[in-house]
Amino acid sequence: MKKEELQALQPQIYQSFQVILQQGRLAHAYLFSGDFASFEMAIFLSQAIFCEDKIAEIPCGQCRSCRLIERGEFTDVSIISPQGNTIKTETIRDLVKQFSQSGFESNQQVFIIRDAEKMHPNAANSLLKVMEEPQSDIRIFLLTNQEHAVLATIKSRVQIVPFPKNLLVLERLLEEEGVLKTQARLIARLVASIEEAKQLASQKSFLELMLVAKKWIDVLVKQPDKAYLQVGSLVRLVDEKSDQVRLFHLLTLLLAERMTEPIVLIYLENLQFAYLQWQGNVSLQNALEYWLLSTEKQVKG
Repeated sequence: MKKEELQALQPQIYQSFQVILQQGRLAHAYLFSGDFASFEMAIFLSQAIFCEDKIAEIPCGQCRSCRLIERGEFTDVSIISPQGNTIKTETIRDLVKQFSQSGFESNQQVFIIRDAEKMHPNAANSLLKVMEEPQSDIRIFLLTNQEHAVLATIKSRVQIVPFPKNLLVLERLLEEEGVLKTQARLIARLVASIEEAKQLASQKSFLELMLVAKKWIDVLVKQPDKAYLQVGSLVRLVDEKSDQVRLFHLLTLLLAERMTEPIVLIYLENLQFAYLQWQGNVSLQNALEYWLLSTEKQVKG
């Protein structure tokens, strides 16, 4: 990603780090909280450390080092991601061994750990020890979209930088990708990152789900009995667990857009109970049908 694009996505954070770089105050460990351009910022700062042709401490983006870092091929920048749902202890221990060594390209090293909340507790404790007393010139960027799930001891050793989602920019990017304005607005509110937004926008199955869900909500508000009979049309579109979670979020957003209609607030409040039922292993169809029946009973008094 070009630095101009990064600056547009997170202007305030970009400006803050620009000053930090120019003053030589880059800390040794950060926790970037939020997925919106946080990985891109970690890459940008890595480039700033190793760039061969900086201008006012800002990386050029074109030199050998910058290009290799952008491609994830630079020897002294290690990027760690979960294997499945966990970052294993062995992975972090192998990483820790590198902390006592100088880099291959220079005497510096950078470690970027994505989804840091997924570190096994033993892995996090192994990392904590070297964060307290680093043995070499290293920089660590921990990335998470679930700050609350990161160990408090880790958070106490890092500088935390929030990366809020820039809805307007994200909507514009989606529209530039050919997504309809109404769809772009919904997708922007559903996702945490640009990568996820583009992925959803390219999935015909998800675009169909949005269309069906919107029509179903229209029916629900006007003809609840008919909506009950059409629950199956929603359920058939979401086989995977992750897609079912997204359906709950989508229904929540669609209902929230119609908050001026009194009955919608009741549906919205009760939808949370349906979600909890589903999390407790009630089938999606049963959870949604119970949601509709219990809400209708509540409305009729």
